[in-house]
Amino acid sequence: MAERIHSIQGVSPVERVQRVSRASSAAAGQFGDLLRREIKVAEPAISFSKHAQSRAEERGIQVDDTLMGQLADSVERAQAKGATNILAFDATRAFIINVPHGRVITTMSQEEMEENIFTNIDGAVLLK
Repeated sequence: MAERIHSIQGVSPVERVQRVSRASSAAAGQFGDLLRREIKVAEPAISFSKHAQSRAEERGIQVDDTLMGQLADSVERAQAKGATNILAFDATRAFIINVPHGRVITTMSQEEMEENIFTNIDGAVLLK
């Protein structure tokens, strides 16, 4: 009887188990990749450090959904160009953002922008 099992389709039972195991591992890997991508999309695209939150409050910078969308768009555009630390700004406010982490590091009002020099950035994005 054992000979008969080994002779089915010329594949031993051990080889069949190995093939099924490899196929299951590949499917699990694909599922894991898909899950990681979906989770990443569900996470907020931008966040504020504690320092940036306190600076925004001190400087009267209103953080609303529109601004968050503009900052997220700025980060996406900067990522496409390979930037790591950007200045995202408009006429009244500026934000220094760490692109890989999607984190606002600090904020500035219009008055503060007039006298500041921005260092350690590798890109600038106009908010739109």
